[in-house]
Amino acid sequence: MENMFIDPLKNLLPYKNLLKDIENNTTPISTHGIIDEAIGHMVYALNQNANRQVLVITHSENRAKTIYEDIKNFNGEGAEIFPTREMLFYKIDAISSERHNQRLKVLSRFVEGETMVLVASIESLLDRLMDPKLFKKYSISINMDSIINLEELSNKLINCGYERETMVEGVGQFSIRGGIIDIFSPNNNYPYRIELFGDEIDSIRTFDLESQRSLENIQEIFICPAKEILILNEFREEIINNIKKDLEETTKNLDKGSKTRINMEDKFQEILEDLNEKLYISNIDMLIPYIPEKYLSNLIDYLKDNSIVFIDEPQRIEEKYNFLREEFNYEIIDKLEAGEILSSHGEIKLDYMEVLKATTEKITIVNTELLKQNPYFSPKSILNFSSKSVQSFHNNLELLKEELNYYKYKGYKTIIFSGTENRGKRLQKALMNLDVETLYVKNGIGEIKSSQVFITPGNINGGFEYPHIKLVFISDKEVYGASKERIRKKKKKTKATTISFSDLNPGDFVVHENHGIGQYKGIEQLDIQGIKKDYLTINYKGGDKLYVPIDQMNLIQKYIGSDTVKPKINRLSSPEWIKTKNRAKKAVEDMAVDLLQLYAKRESLKGHAFSPDTPWQSEFEDLFPYEETEGQIKSTMEIKKDMEKSKPMDRLLCGDVGYGKTEVALRAAFKAVMDGKQVAFLVPTTILAQQHYNTIVERFKNFPIEIGMLSRFRTPKQQKNTLDGLRIGTVDIVIGTHRLLSKDVVFKDLGLLLVDEEQRFGVKHKERLKQLKENVDVLTLTATPIPRTLHMSLIGIRDMSVIEEPPEERYPVQTYVVEFNDQMIREAILKEIERGGQVYFVYNRVGTIDKMATKLKKLVPEANIAIAHGQMSERELENVMLDFIEGESNVLVCTTIIETGLDIQNVNTIIIYNADKMGLSQLYQLRGRVGRTNRLAYAYFTYEKDKVLTEVAEKRLKAIKDFTEFGSGFKVAMRDLEIRGAGNLLGVAQHGHIEAIGYDLYVKFLNETIKKLKGEDFKEKVETTIDLNVDGYIPTAYIEDGQQKIEIYKKIAAIDSLEDYEELVDELIDRYGDIPKEVENLMDISYIKNNGSKAYIHNIYQSINALVLEFSSIDKISPDLIHYLSENYGRKISFDLSNSPKFKYKYGKNILLELKELVEKINSFNEKKNNI
Repeated sequence: MENMFIDPLKNLLPYKNLLKDIENNTTPISTHGIIDEAIGHMVYALNQNANRQVLVITHSENRAKTIYEDIKNFNGEGAEIFPTREMLFYKIDAISSERHNQRLKVLSRFVEGETMVLVASIESLLDRLMDPKLFKKYSISINMDSIINLEELSNKLINCGYERETMVEGVGQFSIRGGIIDIFSPNNNYPYRIELFGDEIDSIRTFDLESQRSLENIQEIFICPAKEILILNEFREEIINNIKKDLEETTKNLDKGSKTRINMEDKFQEILEDLNEKLYISNIDMLIPYIPEKYLSNLIDYLKDNSIVFIDEPQRIEEKYNFLREEFNYEIIDKLEAGEILSSHGEIKLDYMEVLKATTEKITIVNTELLKQNPYFSPKSILNFSSKSVQSFHNNLELLKEELNYYKYKGYKTIIFSGTENRGKRLQKALMNLDVETLYVKNGIGEIKSSQVFITPGNINGGFEYPHIKLVFISDKEVYGASKERIRKKKKKTKATTISFSDLNPGDFVVHENHGIGQYKGIEQLDIQGIKKDYLTINYKGGDKLYVPIDQMNLIQKYIGSDTVKPKINRLSSPEWIKTKNRAKKAVEDMAVDLLQLYAKRESLKGHAFSPDTPWQSEFEDLFPYEETEGQIKSTMEIKKDMEKSKPMDRLLCGDVGYGKTEVALRAAFKAVMDGKQVAFLVPTTILAQQHYNTIVERFKNFPIEIGMLSRFRTPKQQKNTLDGLRIGTVDIVIGTHRLLSKDVVFKDLGLLLVDEEQRFGVKHKERLKQLKENVDVLTLTATPIPRTLHMSLIGIRDMSVIEEPPEERYPVQTYVVEFNDQMIREAILKEIERGGQVYFVYNRVGTIDKMATKLKKLVPEANIAIAHGQMSERELENVMLDFIEGESNVLVCTTIIETGLDIQNVNTIIIYNADKMGLSQLYQLRGRVGRTNRLAYAYFTYEKDKVLTEVAEKRLKAIKDFTEFGSGFKVAMRDLEIRGAGNLLGVAQHGHIEAIGYDLYVKFLNETIKKLKGEDFKEKVETTIDLNVDGYIPTAYIEDGQQKIEIYKKIAAIDSLEDYEELVDELIDRYGDIPKEVENLMDISYIKNNGSKAYIHNIYQSINALVLEFSSIDKISPDLIHYLSENYGRKISFDLSNSPKFKYKYGKNILLELKELVEKINSFNEKKNNI
């Protein structure tokens, strides 16, 4: 297949010779003259043309990332990066696994023999790995012909480092349910599901974690170990003996009572015990030096013998190695003194010479920019390339036109990378208008001829040309002066619309619509006169118990309030619950009426209808350096559409901090300014004003737009100038705190008001805001996510746009769950400060926060420590934060106030004290405060040492560990956040009602109220009860796990139509295998119940040989219906039309099927009649 990116290289003499040398296994080869920008391209070409594995070794992780991104641009899946393994010599309970999984994926691809390119920094090559032969031995290959013994497979997976769970939620887990095995191997993006028929394989497929539903069938799978280093029984004893020996050696010269010795002995005795008892040791680094040599190896040994190792600037690699070694030696001395390690740990990493020795067995290319001799490599062949970088055009298309015409005249082949597809098509159009002929091509397949210019989507980190073969690549950076990342589209996660029930545990609070709040105790199976059914048991006040049949599950919701508040348990059948419910209902109605009136009023107002987008608008949007997420595009469209209407806009834009809300708001602002209108941007704090101001100045720098700021960081003179500018119209955009709402601020022509976090302004500010809002377009931004269900119910009375997904891939935050340890904290802080970064230290007790800061000062005298908490005055707090933003201090000891709003890119380590006292949602939000750049960020969730944990805290810690390691529990965390968001959005009073009756019931009331108020036909629902003599439950043999059982019961209770029914049948067969009769009965009953409700049947029961259907009232039975049923059923059916009307139906053999048909007939007759 032709490849326009690399085919022209075949005419380049040194490249031809290079391929020849590789073919003849000449090594080492020295190349020079390949500039940095061209390395990715050259390596990609070698990988394709020589068809061999290539390893690129470079001096730093950032450099590796740049080269990797370039190669990935040419060859999507065929490139990987090898991240460094982070080492911590402390007792760790859990480590986040993204980087570790990426490394395993690489090893697995090499073991499978893929011819791909791997880019690695020297630092990542120094880690010792499991021997490739061992890796292969402990991998499992399964195809359609495999015979599976479940117990053997389960043991094998456990030996490979997998953990068995009831449901797979993350990499490294597996579960077995009957004949269905789920496994999430690190080397695949999706987990695998294997379905057995006896011991043979029926099917293998991938499935989606979120919905647990299958995606596609596959023929064979390769499951690699879930840990980089396995502790195997064959060498466990050896490890134990080696540690004992080393412990003796290291401690013999230390005093018996010395702190160092005590610490060492305690720590390593515990490790020895764990090893003896075969317990899982999460921090494998402690053991590496004691594993016998023959079981260990390095990365290069994973490559095939004929692979190419491309060494980029060996001198810089060596310098980096020496620096790392020196740093490591200091660290070892420090840790030995603290008694955290033993002397063998100095040998944990490979030596540079060992790495070099391993490369000599492959074909080595040593690349330097200039020809230099290197003592370690004496080249057998020296090749001189010529390449040079490309000039920058800074968005000046005239300049680009000249250059392209020059290239055409000279007969060059020119390829321009445009970043995104849209940008490429726009650039082609713009160049065509300037009479430059270009071709837009989707990918690199095809041929490019002399004097042609091709535009294609994608990014490289810089343009370059090979003058000898007249080939030039221009990156979007050179064209626009800013690069626009193209996102590799990930499969979209399906978002569950309902808040899931799967996490209902015994002991949780639940809300029963008619009986109030009780405590859930579990599922009980009751056998009543030989008929078995499952019931949910709920305890109420005073020892009352309520058994709720599974088919009435829709009346129950898990109680969801905020994390902290415990709800009040009701008595069964007490009037108190009815009062609470009515109060909430009334409040909901009042609020909905207010919202609707406001909405109606705005509908009738006349505002400014903005003109359609100008060409400048798309130019402005093009300069955004990232590709927009779907949410951003959709929100921008909705907002512009609103602006172009003549009624004033009032929209709410929701999205987490860092999801790109500001960019969407700025596009609206730009549109407003293009129409000659002014824009006011109101923010709650001075610091936010400053941050937004900086962003806006940066984004608008290429356009003649005047930007002002009003806050106390401005001098009186600056403020006066801004105010004058607003009055006479020379200032286009103003950012400010509540200072903007003062009487002396007068606009010449205000067209758009942007409000950030409205709920943080006080009452009197809100009044003034109301006046400002009267007939200008308003866009309010909020960072608290709100529940989807609330969003849906507010459609039509509140315009909302939601950004649900984060922007392009950031580095995942490396997270540790670990005991608080002074030495470790000192290290974590120093590590961050030494790379020029800053640290958040979250300590949530205001009373003793000063003490903590003093302790840290002693521990890390090198740090400048500042304190921030919510009890400081606003001014004081702002000054502290400002100093921190400007880098005056580098460690901020603070309470959880950093959860909200601020986005400080330079903070990349967060240490949380007593994390076990916080909810998952808080930890999730706090962790999101770091890792917002392309730097690796760290989060340490610590808990106090030797503290006896309460059962609750133990549970919490377990949840935090699972969350850290596998990302499980993420849904719960999100839900807590959303409920808080719902409270923020609806205001304090409504929040109280949400607490009183639980979120789900609140939303249900809200939905009903809005439907009523908007005059949609709203029917009071009839609850149908069904009592039949059939078994209906989920057998434990089918679904064992209680939480999953409830989740499925909930889904069964929601069967409303035949589509729902079939959808659930598919899901059950997919996840659990063939459906037992009892479950089928249950599904039929649920379907009949929900359809009976539509037909106004309020009770169905079985008498001696007839079914009785009782109706809610005589109005619901028409003479036509009686006539229709008599015609269809004749004597089988009889009618009682007294005050409690009922039908009696004589059933035959299959009671459920006949009842289903009867109810369907009644319904379809009523529907037909209503449609006439």
